[in-house]
Amino acid sequence: MQIDRQNLRLEGIYPQRQKDHFMQRIKLPAGIISAEQALTVAEVAGRVARGMVHLTTRGSIELHWLTEDDLIPVAAQLARVGLVNRGACGGAVRGVVCGSLGAAGAPRLESLVRKIHRYFSGNPRFEKLPKKFKIAVEADTATGRHLIQDLGFVAAPDADGVSRFDVWAAGGLGREPSPGFLLARALPEDSLIPLVETVLRVYEANTPPGKRLKHLVREIGVEEFRRRVLEDPATAELLPTVPSLTGALVRPPEQPAGRLEAHVFSGELPADSLAALADVATRFCGGVLMITGDQNVVLHVAPGSDPDEARQALAAAGFAGSDPRERVVIRVCPGTHECMMGLAPTREVARAITDAMSEAGTSLNWAISGCHNSCAQPQLAEVGIIASRLANDPAGRTPRFDLYRKGDRPFGIPVQQGLTLNELLEEIRRIG
Repeated sequence: MQIDRQNLRLEGIYPQRQKDHFMQRIKLPAGIISAEQALTVAEVAGRVARGMVHLTTRGSIELHWLTEDDLIPVAAQLARVGLVNRGACGGAVRGVVCGSLGAAGAPRLESLVRKIHRYFSGNPRFEKLPKKFKIAVEADTATGRHLIQDLGFVAAPDADGVSRFDVWAAGGLGREPSPGFLLARALPEDSLIPLVETVLRVYEANTPPGKRLKHLVREIGVEEFRRRVLEDPATAELLPTVPSLTGALVRPPEQPAGRLEAHVFSGELPADSLAALADVATRFCGGVLMITGDQNVVLHVAPGSDPDEARQALAAAGFAGSDPRERVVIRVCPGTHECMMGLAPTREVARAITDAMSEAGTSLNWAISGCHNSCAQPQLAEVGIIASRLANDPAGRTPRFDLYRKGDRPFGIPVQQGLTLNELLEEIRRIG
């Protein structure tokens, strides 16, 4: 079979920084992956991805270092366990995320995520969008992640037994960060897919290639966008679905001790460690793992399993987390290690920052992005760092960093700009 290079992105594949190598993104609804699927990913990573997987801030998994000859066999092997990655990259509806699967209403949220994922993944009506389109479902607004989506659905109080969601629209980060705005309040869950369809039609018909939804809203204004979407008769349609026995796989434990978390530094997880986590999930957690927005792995101990035994198994797998620095929340993109857009070796920078931070700093939420695309979501972190440009030094071209701090605004703002790595580390030592 000949590879159609023009449409590789729709299959979740990007060319890597290194010539003749590719990244395969694995699209996981709500970041959920079964133990069987995780074992398959681990096997593939060990064979063709130099024994490593990268966990993303959208709950996906990336495999780097694939050659063109690897692409079709890898896609086939992943598909055999239900991992079909259509739309994981390119101008399509990306993986639907949910950072609230520890909340009491998690099964309802996951069910909605899966419904949206099934409907839009591989739907040819929505595979030629001007740019990526991101959707999230959240229990509340605490993390701020609803503000960075093209559409963010936040659970609202039910009325008359009807599940409802507030709808936030046109958010995004990148070079021009723009927080989403409240498009509509308390819409019935059954109206959300028709709403998404209407928004996508308006977006595709009125936006030039390469531009996100936020650019359209900036051009026509919030009220005109609201009018075009909410006054469209199609938006008023209700699209009820028959409840599914497998709509949700996650049942949060009633006791905090029933929640296990494997902290993964900079999102880089060895394939054998992923396999070990899959074994813990199979034995104690109903065979389900969750990739979080902080690039860690969460497991919920199943009823009838012993949380203490599960925690011991997690420690035996290499995730004891006894050192506070092992538990630092520090989101990291691939940077110059693999990404064509990267300006800095983000994993090395993350290690230097972790070593430099004070004890108080270890309790903060950090994020490091290797370029202005902000894939690590630094504007949502308590401390965010962006490699903003390259500068000429005696040793060659080296990155400069902007330091962001979160305050009372939706997004963090730069408090220091154009820092060398040494200057950045000096600032880090003062934080906390």
